[in-house]
This record gives sequence, structure tokens and C-alpha cells, in this order.
Amino acid sequence: MSKQKQAQLKKSVAPFASSDTKASIKQLINTILPFFLLWFLAYQSLSVSIWLTIPLTVVASGFVIRIFIIFHDCTHQSFFQNKKANRIIGTITGIITLFPFEQWKREHAIHHATSSNLDKRGTGDVWVMTVDEYIAASFWGRLGYRLYRNPLVMFGLGPIYLYLISNRFNRKGAKRKERLNTHFINASIVGIYALLIWAIGWQAFLIIQLPILFIAGSLGIWLFYVQHQFEDSYFEHESEWDFVKAAVDGSSYYKLPKIMQWMTGSIGFHHVHHLSPRVPNYKLEEAHESTPPLQQATTITLASSLKSIRFRLFDDTNKRFVGFKEVKELMKNPKSNMQVNTRRTSMQEK
Repeated sequence: MSKQKQAQLKKSVAPFASSDTKASIKQLINTILPFFLLWFLAYQSLSVSIWLTIPLTVVASGFVIRIFIIFHDCTHQSFFQNKKANRIIGTITGIITLFPFEQWKREHAIHHATSSNLDKRGTGDVWVMTVDEYIAASFWGRLGYRLYRNPLVMFGLGPIYLYLISNRFNRKGAKRKERLNTHFINASIVGIYALLIWAIGWQAFLIIQLPILFIAGSLGIWLFYVQHQFEDSYFEHESEWDFVKAAVDGSSYYKLPKIMQWMTGSIGFHHVHHLSPRVPNYKLEEAHESTPPLQQATTITLASSLKSIRFRLFDDTNKRFVGFKEVKELMKNPKSNMQVNTRRTSMQEK
């Protein structure tokens, strides 16, 4: 895509990069109120049957994802035009979803500025190793990466790590505003949880809240993972990296059933979001449908997205994701020794 076409593409999306206050307020009402109602019904159902409570917590977890999308938009200053309104709503939704607003705002901005850039990985993204790096890594380095990419670890332990560790502590060197916001959200969570435990008991609280958070966290990580980890996803080194190509070719269009699209705040139109983060979630589909070039983005479905579990390493030579099995064969096959040695030499030179 030429620079002229890239500029035209960004210009085509520009009209959608503004919030609609009425639409934002409507979304707050149809998202947060149903979540609280479902939580209350889940508690009431405990006196009837836990088998009635479970489906209510599953549905409630879907609304937590939708609340997170509102939080996410607030970090981009796209949910409201007013910065203070975004900060207030972002902090409130951060308390509900257990995410620190200012900290995540900073990390996610870095993610957008460096997405698909092989030389600027490590902040706000999923750990991706290239085939070259994996071959050159030590035994323990490979083991650590394999554990990280294991679905049980990523989608099972991942939410626990985010909620209890990553989101609860400030980074070294964090500015005062960021530190205070994290402390305020932590204190608010402790206070609200303590009040609920006092009111309904710790058993009832855990039976309801733990499944809601775990399911929402696992699905949230999956959404983030699958929209950048597809076979021909775009990754380049700094010298060749391009923001527009990273947005359109490095992010997918996750085509979901309408109810799931609604529940996930249309984040499936991830290519639109990365091209223009100021487009609020409720305008992403319209921007996609109104811009023909965006409709050429890689489209994945619920069924095809399951294949992404096999994509573990990025092959920088062939520009595609591969699995551990393919690399293992490459390393074991005597005919490939020259290629392996070439890759190792290349890594050492870097």
C-alpha cells in the first residue's frame, strides 16, 4: 500500500473518530445496570440452586467484558469528548474490572505505537518470539516461553496474574498521577469487596465473583491474543515497520455472531481500532462497513480462530506464524542444519 493510499485510508476513518455523548451514556446504562442486576440475581439464586447461579455468573462475565471495553475506550479518550469524564468513568470501570486506569492507559498507548514492531516488543502485548530467537535461546529460555504460550497458563493462570499481581502494583518510575490512581483503585476494590463480604458472607461472594472474573479474564485475554496471532499476521523490524500496515495487516477482523459482537463491544473490528484508536467502540462497525479497503483485512471466525492456538513463533523469514512442532523438525532434520546455523549466526550478529 502506497503512502498516498495509507493517508487516504486514515482520512476515510477520521469522520468516525469522535464520541457521541448520548450513545456513550446509553451504553453505560445498558451495560453496567444489567451487570449489577445479574450479580444480585446470582446472589438470590443461591437460596434456590447453585445450578441456577452458574449460568447467571457466565452471562455476568460477558457484561464485565463489555464494561472493560468502555474502560478501554476511556483510556483512548474516545468514550467521551471530555478528558475528565473519560478519567472518571475509566476509573469506575477500572474498579469493576480490576484494572488500573492510568497504568493501563500508558501501557496500552505503547502497545498501539509499537504493535507488530519486532524491535519494540515487551510492553502491553503478548510475548512473541521469532523462530530465530527461539533457536538461539537457552533450554530454560525455550521452556519459559513454551510455558507462557501454553493455553492452560495463558488463559488459566493469566487472569489470576493480571488481577492479583500485574494490575495491583505500580511500575518502577511511575509518575505520581499513575501511582495515586492505582492506589485509589486498589483501595476501592478492597473497600467494596469487604463491604460485600460483610453483607452476604465470604462464601456467597466467592461463589459469584470468582467465576465472573475468571471467565471474563480468560475470554478477554483470548480476544486480545487471537486478534494479533493469526498465520499471516504482519510483523516487521523497525526499519521496515509501518503504522498503517501494522494496524490493517497486523490486526484481524474477528467476525462474531451479533450477540457476541455486542457483548464484546465490537472489538472484533480490531483493525479499525488500531488504525484509529479514537473511534469509539459503537462506531467501529460503521467505520468498517463504510471503508472498502478495511474490508480486505484478514477475517477470522469462531471456528477458524481456534487454529491460532497452534501459532507459537513468528517466522521472520517467511513472514508467518508457525508451531513448535515445525521448528522442532527444522532443528532435528540434518538437511536443515545449514539453515539452523544460518539463523543462529544471524541472531548472534543482531
